[in-house]
Amino acid sequence: QVQLVESGGGLVQPGGSLRLSCAASGFAFRFYAMAWYRQAPEKQGEMVAFIDGDGATTYADSVKGRFTVSRDNAKSAVYLQMDSLKAEDTAVYYCQRPSGSYSGQGTQVTVSS
Repeated sequence: QVQLVESGGGLVQPGGSLRLSCAASGFAFRFYAMAWYRQAPEKQGEMVAFIDGDGATTYADSVKGRFTVSRDNAKSAVYLQMDSLKAEDTAVYYCQRPSGSYSGQGTQVTVSS
């Protein structure tokens, strides 16, 4: 079955960086678009980054220029490099496969001094 497992979250100071990873299994990874979605308490969730099977990417305006999504089809993995982090980036980040609405369990990112 489809499994998505995130890692790499944690506590970071404003202006710092984190790299999230997502290990995918149970499907032909290279054929599917993947996305990163975040949910903060008392805020509407948002898809922050999207990458299709060919590597084309789109970003939410809130993270454009600071976040970079990438994928390694040989490793069935997708990554989210987050730079210049702000307090408002604090959220649980989920790796998703939009086709079929699959999601991982999430990893907490906290940006605080």
